[in-house]
Amino acid sequence: MEIGLYTFADIGIGGKGVSAAQRIPEIIEEAALADEVGLHVFGLGEHHRDGFGTPAPAVVLAAIAARTHRIRLTSAVTVLSSDDPVRVFEQFAALDLVSQGRAEIMAGRGALLDSFHLFGHDLTEYEALFEEKLDLLLRLRGNDPVTWSGRFRPPLHDALIVPRPVQNPLPIWRAVGGSPDSAVGAAKAGVPMALAMLGGRVSQFAPLFDLYRRALSHYGGQPKPTAITMHGFVARTRQQAADTYFPADAALFNWIGAERGMPPMTRADFDEKIHPDGAYLVGSPEEVAEKIIRMRNLFGHQRTLVQMAVGTMSHRDLMQAIELLGTRVLPLVRQEIPETATIGA
Repeated sequence: MEIGLYTFADIGIGGKGVSAAQRIPEIIEEAALADEVGLHVFGLGEHHRDGFGTPAPAVVLAAIAARTHRIRLTSAVTVLSSDDPVRVFEQFAALDLVSQGRAEIMAGRGALLDSFHLFGHDLTEYEALFEEKLDLLLRLRGNDPVTWSGRFRPPLHDALIVPRPVQNPLPIWRAVGGSPDSAVGAAKAGVPMALAMLGGRVSQFAPLFDLYRRALSHYGGQPKPTAITMHGFVARTRQQAADTYFPADAALFNWIGAERGMPPMTRADFDEKIHPDGAYLVGSPEEVAEKIIRMRNLFGHQRTLVQMAVGTMSHRDLMQAIELLGTRVLPLVRQEIPETATIGA
């Protein structure tokens, strides 16, 4: 089991929080600590709106690469629908060279739609944009020149992207929500699936892992690793973890939810999310480790990524939580789930 972190570099809500100039160095320090305490993966997501600090995750991940030695570095996610697959591959090939073989791409469609408007893409083509661009991205990571044509960018004729990354192939994951079609799409493309668990009950997601694996077999693919991504926080006690995480998480949820006409998150709603079968991973080190092990037994996945840095969470609280995740949670999980070789593909 790999355990890691991801963040969208939240810098505050409604004027409350910190500047990007302060938050980005803090993120680099948090990633360096994650590497030091033995966590496996650090992911950085992409947003193009006020309140978030990383519209260009590969740049910040490269800075993290210079401060770390072992931890894998991934986008979480690359909004591929509104980007150019050629440029994405070039950026992450460069990151792989800087990090000496630790880069990954987690490609998804994105929960927020700001990048579509910013880069002039038609939201009515939401599905088609992603599928076409994922196909091209996967072709570009091969070792042969690519001749390709599609609807949304100029064709390529005998194109080979150089320099090549250290890893062959460069790992590319597909990030999915709760859609069965997306799980099947990941299997059809022959790439690992990272499932975002944003709400509901843990048990409701098990059928998606079964569907993904059956679809892989149907399309003739070899077994691939799977991952879950979820909100969570660890502190010395469950009460401390909940009291620290709830205000920031609720503020973020309510800010985004207000734009979509969603009711605000209450403390009762939050307590449901951190229930033993809830989709949040919040508690003491022992409780967090126990839930990770239980989810592993349910899903059979190989990687758990936790989004602790949300809203206005303080750098100090995050550093303490990262240390607990690496020094207390990880050893408990390893007692039940032996560590395996680093995941790629």
